[in-house]
Amino acid sequence: MAAETTITRQSSRSAARPALLAHLVRTVRQQQLFVPGQHLLVAVSGGPDSTALLSLLHRLAQSWRLMLTVVHCNYGFRGAESDGDEMFVSTFCKERQLPLVIHRPKLVKRRQRSSLQAAARDARYDFMKQLAREVGADRIAVGHTANDQAETVLMWLLRGTGMAGLTGMPYAREDGIIRPLLAATREEVVAYLDDEGLTYRCDSSNEKPLYHRNRIRKELLPVITRLAPAAVRLLQRQADLLREDERYLAEATNELARTLVSHDSRGVQRVDHRAFIELPVALQRRLVRAILRTYEGEARASSFRVVESVRRIFLKGRSGARLFLRQVLVILDQGSVRFSPRAEGDHCDEIGSGQGGREILPLPVPSTVYWARTNQQIQVQRMNCRDAEVLGKGFSQGRVMFDADRFSEPLSVRAWQPGDRFSPHGMRGKSKKLQDFFTDRKVSRHERGKVPLLVAPEGILWVVGMRQDERFIIRDGTTRCVVASVSDRALEKE
Repeated sequence: MAAETTITRQSSRSAARPALLAHLVRTVRQQQLFVPGQHLLVAVSGGPDSTALLSLLHRLAQSWRLMLTVVHCNYGFRGAESDGDEMFVSTFCKERQLPLVIHRPKLVKRRQRSSLQAAARDARYDFMKQLAREVGADRIAVGHTANDQAETVLMWLLRGTGMAGLTGMPYAREDGIIRPLLAATREEVVAYLDDEGLTYRCDSSNEKPLYHRNRIRKELLPVITRLAPAAVRLLQRQADLLREDERYLAEATNELARTLVSHDSRGVQRVDHRAFIELPVALQRRLVRAILRTYEGEARASSFRVVESVRRIFLKGRSGARLFLRQVLVILDQGSVRFSPRAEGDHCDEIGSGQGGREILPLPVPSTVYWARTNQQIQVQRMNCRDAEVLGKGFSQGRVMFDADRFSEPLSVRAWQPGDRFSPHGMRGKSKKLQDFFTDRKVSRHERGKVPLLVAPEGILWVVGMRQDERFIIRDGTTRCVVASVSDRALEKE
C-alpha cells in the first residue's frame, strides 16, 4: 500500500476547466438531471471523479441556486487509508463551507455469493436514499464517468447479457440517483483537477486484480484502447444508443402485456397461446421475462435458460405440459399458457401431473429444467465424443457423459420411487436398490425425495450429483454422447 495516496496538481488555469464545466451543464440539461433551485446530495469518496463532481457543482451552486449536502461513507476496509479519505473529504468541505455527513456502515451480505463490495454498494445507496429523504434532497449525485460506463458495458458483455445489460448505467435512475459526469472521460476529469490545482485520493484497492472490474480496467480496456483509441467514448455512446432502443422495446413489451396477459386476484396470469407464437422472438423473450419478473421478490430478470424453457412450453408443448420454476408454475392449457404463483413450502408432488401425483419433468435433448426441491438446474445436450472429452474426461459430480446409442428418449427428471433400481458405476453392472444406495450414502429419508433422477425409458441414467448408471457410460467405441450437467440456481442469478 502506498504511504501517500493524495495526488496534488499545480494550477495552470487553462481552458480545460470551462470545457468540463460546459460538458456537465450540457449533460444536465440534455438528460434533465436537475433544475435550478434544487437540493442535491453529493456522494464524495475523495477520488478524482467525485472530487471533480463536487467542485463543479459547488461552482454552479450560486448561479443555479443549488443547495448541496455532501455524504462520505467510510467502510474502514483499508484502515488508515480509509480514515485518510474521510479526513480529506472533511477538509475539502470545510474549505468551501459545505455541510458534510459521514457514514460508517456495518456491512451485512444480503444475498448468497454477494461480494463485500456489493454489500458496501448496497449499504451506501440505501443510506444515501434515506438521508435524501431526511434532509429533503431532490437528487443524489454520484461521480461515475464514461470510463466507468465502458467498464460496466464490457463487464456485462462478458457475462452474456442481453440489450438491457449493454445499456450500462443510466444518467438518472427512478430512485433519484443521477450521474452528471457520465458523458465525460476520466482523462477530462483529471485534466480539470490539474487545471484547478485540486488534490484527490487514490484508492489502493482499485489496483488489485482480485476484482473483476479492476481486471477489465487494468488489463482488458487498455488492449481495446490500443486497437481503438476512442474505445471509451465509443462504448459510452453505444450504451446511450442501446438505451433508447431498450426504452422503446420496453414500452412495446408493456403494451403487449396489457393486451395479451390477463390477471386474476390469486396472482394467476394467462397469455393467449396463438397470439404469443405469432410475436417476433425478441418480443416473446421480453414478454416472458416481464411476466416472470412479477413473481420474483427482488424483481430480478430471469436467466436466458429459464426464459427459453418457458418459450418451449409455448412453442413445442402439448396441452397439459408444465414447467416448475422456483416461484411459478407454467402450464399450457386450452389455448393459453397459465402462470401460477407457488406458495412458500409448496412441493411439486402435491400438484397433480398425471402420474399419480408424482412430479415428472420432461427433458428433451437439448434443454434445461429447473428442479425446485434442490434449487438446481439440470441441462442435457448432444455432443460428439471428441467435443465431450474437451469438457473433461472421466466423471464428476456436476457433469457426466452418456453413450447416446445405449438408451432412447424421451428423457425426464423425477424423484425417487419405491422399487427403483440402478447399476451404480463402479459395481461392474451389479444392480442395486436405490433405497439401499441412499442408505449407504447416509441420505436421510426426508432428503431422498428431493434428489433428482435423470431417467430414460431403459432406466435411471444418473442419480444427479451422486452416481451414474454403469450401463449407459461412455466406452472406447462411443461416438455420440449426451452430456448432462447440474448447477445451483443461485449461481445463475448472479
